[in-house]
Amino acid sequence: MSHRLHLPGNILEWPRSLKRLFVVALDVTMGVLAMWLAFSLRLDTLHWPEGLQWRVYAMAPLLAIPILANQGLYRAIFRYTGISALITTGKAVAIYGAVLLAILLTVQWEGVPRSVGILQPLIFLLMVGSSRALGWLWLRGRPGTAPIRLLIYGAGSAGAQTAAGLAGAHLYQLQGFIDDDTAKTGRSINGTRVYSAQDLPKLVDHLAITDVLLALPSATRQRRRQIIESLRDLPVRIRTLPGLTDLASGRVTVADFQELDIEDLLGRDPVAASPELIRQNLKGKVILVTGAGGSIGSELCRQIVRESPARLLLVDHSEYALYAIHQELQALRDQGTHTCDLIPLLASVADPRRIAEICRANRPTSIYHAAAYKHVPMVEANAGEGVLNNVFGTLNMVRMALEYGATHFVLISTDKAVRPTNVMGASKRVAELILQAIAASRQPPFAKQAKTIDGNWRCPTCFSMVRFGNVLGSSGSVIPLFRRQIAAGGPVTVTHPQVTRYFMTISEAAQLVLQAGAMAEGGDLFLLDMGEPIRIVDLARRMVALSGLTVRDEQHPGGDIAIEFTGLRPGEKLYEELLIGDHPLPTAHPRILRAREEHAPWEGMQATLEALRNAALADNTLTIKTLLRQLVPGYQPADSTQP
Repeated sequence: MSHRLHLPGNILEWPRSLKRLFVVALDVTMGVLAMWLAFSLRLDTLHWPEGLQWRVYAMAPLLAIPILANQGLYRAIFRYTGISALITTGKAVAIYGAVLLAILLTVQWEGVPRSVGILQPLIFLLMVGSSRALGWLWLRGRPGTAPIRLLIYGAGSAGAQTAAGLAGAHLYQLQGFIDDDTAKTGRSINGTRVYSAQDLPKLVDHLAITDVLLALPSATRQRRRQIIESLRDLPVRIRTLPGLTDLASGRVTVADFQELDIEDLLGRDPVAASPELIRQNLKGKVILVTGAGGSIGSELCRQIVRESPARLLLVDHSEYALYAIHQELQALRDQGTHTCDLIPLLASVADPRRIAEICRANRPTSIYHAAAYKHVPMVEANAGEGVLNNVFGTLNMVRMALEYGATHFVLISTDKAVRPTNVMGASKRVAELILQAIAASRQPPFAKQAKTIDGNWRCPTCFSMVRFGNVLGSSGSVIPLFRRQIAAGGPVTVTHPQVTRYFMTISEAAQLVLQAGAMAEGGDLFLLDMGEPIRIVDLARRMVALSGLTVRDEQHPGGDIAIEFTGLRPGEKLYEELLIGDHPLPTAHPRILRAREEHAPWEGMQATLEALRNAALADNTLTIKTLLRQLVPGYQPADSTQP
């Protein structure tokens, strides 16, 4: 029986060791051939080695291969070979030529002209350099290595640096620049032409463009959106520029070109922060953040440490989440980014004993309460746990703030608390009502009360709430889900064709929370002017289009990605609202509004809250929903079979 080594037909599929052995064998052959040519040229006749000349033939590859290997030429990847690799080749052959010539001058073998020590390295350099260049050209055109045909949108310094960084990244073929400045149209940057933006559709077709890279670091968000919208109907993938530090260092790879920023999908400019407002309640203070390992809580912590608080208490019931944010903030401290003392504290807000222990030991000045169960179907299926955490966890934190003298308390709420149709939204509305009732109480419970000049009691803690919509990029956001589904080839799943949501970024949400705490007067409910709500199906279509793909539907049966409607989930609404009443009031921040909403007095809520606690402990969903309807007049369970 015969055994044969079976190799893939495509050389790119060979094992790396075999490809390296092939290149070494090729260099050995070229070394011997270069020596034969050197002798033939020197002796002016076709040469056949004799006597000591055989030693020189053998010596050529024995010297050359170790020197080329030492210079890293057998670690290089031919497909990505650039000018730097050719320079390295020239350096390696120069070292080899110097060693060869020195040996020939020293030993002076009979029949071996010393000039061979100059001719052979020159011929060998020509052969090796040509082989690398030809190999690169051949491999570029091989199936499976089709380059990305790229247009750079932006012919400024960022675009030029990007093009320079791509010089050695041969997965990309730069076909041109696009720029809105007519003065640049028709010119070239390092030999690459600049085209008008009006020519884009024609260029995509004629040049077979696959990708457009936005190199517009100084463009306004509005201008970026206009450009992105103009590209939506073109069959190209849209990417954005990596950091200029990477460009300057030449480290530009496929991975450096990023997906579009989440802000580019938002449809509006992000809300700018007011640094003075944020700093007001943080610098030099003891700050406590519950849910510190969550999407909002962790971003709050990142922004808080920048404002130099004395101490940051990170509270979370998830060991891994707490570990992750603590390690991240500790690394920033080690780098000198901040000097805040970080104290990670494993605790559930639903455990009053543990929360009291934390507040007694640390006496926080400001509390940012982000801990909550927020996943609508999950809370709907676990109503008792949802209420214990969202309602009574909040009540525990409120009580500790009052008992231990916190000056500010900010509750992170949700637009689902407005006329809720699910337990999660209703539980968050009850949490709001608790804060509103206690803030308005003439005799606040739990606190060491102080009288004002007119004899009325004053609440020692300034309570406020922040209500916003869906957070882009958070663990429960549709954005990462859609990206995974698009990468997998679809389908992209949307619950209903008419479902709409307000969106904001994690950074915006955290800034809003911090600013609200500084602007609050007591019992305030803040919300963000978030522009118009976005249809989820439109967001899905936009993400498919910006990935260079098309939606497959009845009108386009040959499209790439299908969109499937799965039906509304338990407790889910088609539309979300931010305001229960009308006429929100302006604040010191142009994009933050203050709402004053009706609420029951604290005394009138206590009995119902106690009954709700008992129902939650018993996990009696029917009773929980009944009591939530008593506490939240606008609550209408989506399940009509429930009371």
